[in-house]
Amino acid sequence: MSRPGTGRPSPSGRVRDASCSRPSAPRSGRPTRGHRSSACPPSPRPPTPPTPPPTGRSPLSAPELPDSVLDAVPVLPVVVIDRVADAVPLARALVAGGLPAIELTLRTPVALEAMAAIAAEVPEILLGAGTVTTPAEAEASVAAGARFLVSPGCTPTLLAGMQATGVPFLPGTSTVSEVMAVLEAGLTEMKFFPAEAAGGAPYLTSVGGPLPQARFCPTGGITPASAPTYLGLANVGCVGGSWITPGDAVATGDWERISKLAAEAAALG
Repeated sequence: MSRPGTGRPSPSGRVRDASCSRPSAPRSGRPTRGHRSSACPPSPRPPTPPTPPPTGRSPLSAPELPDSVLDAVPVLPVVVIDRVADAVPLARALVAGGLPAIELTLRTPVALEAMAAIAAEVPEILLGAGTVTTPAEAEASVAAGARFLVSPGCTPTLLAGMQATGVPFLPGTSTVSEVMAVLEAGLTEMKFFPAEAAGGAPYLTSVGGPLPQARFCPTGGITPASAPTYLGLANVGCVGGSWITPGDAVATGDWERISKLAAEAAALG
């Protein structure tokens, strides 16, 4: 995946008492000749906060991007939104379920408006645009708040257009020649689509032999039952899944169901 090129407190962690001016002393710790020892007690060092236990994939916050979108979540929700009003509650349901990432596809007239709503109201989610097929769509998606792009395929024109946006992207591939073309462009991370129809996990296993540097997000026809097989492959970082946001659940606003499906998908990683 291509990506373009956050201050910290003082490393000592000490805060001087403004009411106490302390004379300097040599490194030996002894007071200099002629100086009287200061009566001010040393400023206490703040306690070191406990280190949280490791939890696998790190939670995301608005300003940060993971080193790789493929490593952000085990299952990337692939979403179609028909009503802008559904965008924000759907995104919040995904975050509540433990999947703070979304690939919002450009398959409906309201997709860009929905994207802008999510970017404004749910900044903690890693927002991506999917089904990007032209440079104009790539540019419009980034303007709407997308922080990464995904395409179903990749042409030289589209590749140049996505590179010009300056955000990470996953170009779509389905053949060895297409994978090699993306590698020649200096990219190692890509989408594998349509995964099941194009050969599935056995195909990716075969591709990993001659092209071990290529990493994939397989999408298309993947189910909760087949996802673990893909995620067990060395060259797969995550899978794309539309089963997490079923159309009937979105249509009826069953966000609790979507959160439950998201939690089950997050547990796969």
